[in-house]
Amino acid sequence: MISINASTTHTIKKKVVKKKVTAGTKKAGAAAKKKTSSSAKRGVAPPLQPNIFSDPEALKETCGLPDADFREKVNDILREALGAPALFGSSAGIAAPRKASSSIDRRAAAADLATLAKEKGVIFILKKCKVIEKIEMNLVPNGIAAVFGNEKGLNPGGGMRKITSAVSLASMGSMDTDHNDAASTIISDSKKGLTTPPEAREGCLLFLRALAQIVGKQAEPFVVPMLAAALEECSSSSSFVREAAEDTTNSILELANGLAVPILICPVLFEALHSPEWRVKASALEKLAQCASLHPTHISRLLPEIVPTVSSQVWDTKPQVTMAAKSALLACCNTNINPDVAPAIPAVVNAICKPNDTVKAIDELKSTTFVATVDASTLAILCPVLARGLKDKLAVNKRSTCLVVENMSRLVETPTAVAPFGPLLVPELKKVAENVQFEEIRDAALKALGALTKALGHSDIDSALSAIMKEESERIEAEQKRIEDERAAEAKREEEMRVKEEEEKKLWREAMEAQRQLNDLAIKEEEEKKAEEKRKKDIAKTKTKSAGGKCQGCGLKKCKKTCLFAK
Repeated sequence: MISINASTTHTIKKKVVKKKVTAGTKKAGAAAKKKTSSSAKRGVAPPLQPNIFSDPEALKETCGLPDADFREKVNDILREALGAPALFGSSAGIAAPRKASSSIDRRAAAADLATLAKEKGVIFILKKCKVIEKIEMNLVPNGIAAVFGNEKGLNPGGGMRKITSAVSLASMGSMDTDHNDAASTIISDSKKGLTTPPEAREGCLLFLRALAQIVGKQAEPFVVPMLAAALEECSSSSSFVREAAEDTTNSILELANGLAVPILICPVLFEALHSPEWRVKASALEKLAQCASLHPTHISRLLPEIVPTVSSQVWDTKPQVTMAAKSALLACCNTNINPDVAPAIPAVVNAICKPNDTVKAIDELKSTTFVATVDASTLAILCPVLARGLKDKLAVNKRSTCLVVENMSRLVETPTAVAPFGPLLVPELKKVAENVQFEEIRDAALKALGALTKALGHSDIDSALSAIMKEESERIEAEQKRIEDERAAEAKREEEMRVKEEEEKKLWREAMEAQRQLNDLAIKEEEEKKAEEKRKKDIAKTKTKSAGGKCQGCGLKKCKKTCLFAK
């Protein structure tokens, strides 16, 4: 029998229950991890609300003040919006302890000032009370032309110089002062050449946003020209300034009229893409996508300019700029009104961003039946991909591209619409027609070349090629002339600088020679003075009487009998 005693041990096996992880749980966990790791995009900022003038009685009482007191009140609110305390706003006066300014205080002060502008009139507050001058002084101390500048690369002296005439409205006044008197506790963007406190810049941006939201269309001539300055602040080293700049640009674009898109807004956004700061580029591309949603008709007409400009930003070194460029390009291309190309637009945009997907885009276009008229906007979307398809290594892909070009060319609206894209397609089609060994593909290229030649308004291929070559030669000559003019202007500036330096050196030499002569005269006068003093001392040594008439031995005017000098 089995005996059980105190030393007997028992072993019990534990059952381990394994939890089953479904595919949905894995996918949700991966998505949550990805969402946590990636930076979330900021939402829409709440509208600005006034603090003091939320009460209509307080607003009415302030508007009823005398002119001098009202201007002083406006200046006090403006100083508070810029992050500085009102000089005599409290009962204790200037000696009162200062309370630290926060973004909440600056938002409320900006909304109060915008409420006054809505009640009393924008012109009175901005121009007569000189509020716009202080706003410009803080945001664009060197002028609007200096925005987007890069002294070590493109745009030396400022990127807005070429289009400053488009923003020379009433708000662009001259400035006599150089800095704001607000004391800042945060370091300024000195690397960018900005010495204005970040609180003041945030206050200016908040005031522009308050004008756009509270005042509305009456403030448009003063707010929209400041779009470039607001975009420039998107690269600030202070996070609260960047957030204010982003919200301000959104409000400006929502306020702007659609007619300002081709004249003012898009030129500013294009110049922002040449900025050395990647945040400015990414913000400009996001604003371009916003314009596409707000004003699709105007953006659709500008596609021949937008597509090549934005496509160059796809290859930026910063992934944020690359993603913003792809999103902006897709949003702008979706504004095209051609219903035949609409299903293929995502594939075409993907092919522009990824050249390896060109064949997929060509296949999408090959299955498209062109019925509607093809305008310049549609050509701007398709031609970059078609030109790349004609350069493909496989002859089959070249044939597909030729078929798309032929079908598209038969429905071109006017020769003017396709003229800018002729130099892009005609030479490549001619190469395919001459160099490909398969006769079927050569015939397809000749048919496409004939249809494109007819769309360009020429009778035969040779005349089209000669016209294109003539246009190219004229363009090259114009470009060479522009380069020569720039070189001549640069040489002229260098000569002027050389002459100026020589004049300064000459004046410096003359000044140094004059100073040397003055020094010699001073030394000579000093030496003469010392010689005269020595001569007087020598004469005094030979006399018994001093200058006062006293004896140098006994010190009396009449010597004693015991004095050595007694006579």
